[in-house]
Amino acid sequence: MEKKLALQVNELQNNYPEAEIQLWCEDEHRIGLKPVLRRVYVPEGEIPIANVNWRFKWLWLYAFVHPQTGETYWWILPYVNTELFNQVLANFATEFGLGDKKKILLAVDQAGWHTSKNLKIPDGLHLTFLPSHSPELQPAERLWTLVDEPIANRSFETLDDLEEILFKRCQTLLLQEDLIQGVTGFHWWLEIGA
Repeated sequence: MEKKLALQVNELQNNYPEAEIQLWCEDEHRIGLKPVLRRVYVPEGEIPIANVNWRFKWLWLYAFVHPQTGETYWWILPYVNTELFNQVLANFATEFGLGDKKKILLAVDQAGWHTSKNLKIPDGLHLTFLPSHSPELQPAERLWTLVDEPIANRSFETLDDLEEILFKRCQTLLLQEDLIQGVTGFHWWLEIGA
């Protein structure tokens, strides 16, 4: 995978010598009213209690990360589909000023909405696909443990309550670029240097 990414970055650099080239990745994470359970330490003899309310309503967290710098970009949406992914990509391209002077190679998995023939890829954005069933190659996968921290072992009454906590967590992670870089900066990814 690292050779493929390095070749694609080099190809973009050769095709657009005046442009800044960056290598980002993107993934989605389903979070809902079904609780995230984690182990906890308790004094010997005590039994930990986590109130849970098993309900199956979901939000989707879209995360973009630039492992080279630790910069992130987040969206919280009710679904995943091609239409929403088109909107997210368009907003991402606008937010980061993609075009003639800046190009991003975005590594994504092979989810149906990433490979749809109805996908509209904005100018300056180039998609590359990770091998199927290989989350270990996706740096963005490493974000989910950090995202889940404030919601672990908690129960939420509504998706709005959950969304409020996730929004605050994403705002916090936006400012923690060193932490994000350490978690997502696979050595072979950083060696590509984009």
